[in-house]
Amino acid sequence: MIGARAPFSVLLPVVLVLVLAWGSAAGAASAPLHSSVDRATISTELGRTFETRTLIANWGTAGVVGAIAHLNILSLRDGTYVDPEDWSSRRTRYLAAVPPGGSTTIGWRLHAVSPGSFVVYVALVRADGAALLSVSPPVRVTVSDRTTLNAGGIVPLAVGMPLLLGLVWLIVRFRRASSVARHADGPPDGRA
Repeated sequence: MIGARAPFSVLLPVVLVLVLAWGSAAGAASAPLHSSVDRATISTELGRTFETRTLIANWGTAGVVGAIAHLNILSLRDGTYVDPEDWSSRRTRYLAAVPPGGSTTIGWRLHAVSPGSFVVYVALVRADGAALLSVSPPVRVTVSDRTTLNAGGIVPLAVGMPLLLGLVWLIVRFRRASSVARHADGPPDGRA
């Protein structure tokens, strides 16, 4: 249960989903599209790519033409900036006609660009923008911060540079030592 002191950032996604769901129920008479998702939660790591699928079904008696599906992403934590275009470059899909009793499935490929807790959902609207047709259930995405010894590929550079410098130093020292030894033995032509 959400208490009276719940922060606005926690209430916003809940209110948004409820408003969109109410709007989809109001628009159900004109276009009875219903959407569902392949899973409720996804756990991944920062920088990884993941996928989710949305099933859009026409429960009505007439076909639906001109529906648009739009993928939305929001953070459940205040202060986490979300640019949906960074997460997915293809967030809007224009659907072909969905016959009565028919369905279509859309696969969404996303890239985890920020650690934290997020919600991914799909809103369906009519092509003329006059009605919200449906909103999918939210998919909760948890992105963990990836801890790695080789952050940003720096380990080969951090190990390789000192080894390379040491090798150059040994070569220079060896050449200098052999040059000094040759000059200490006298001139190369045998004259004293």
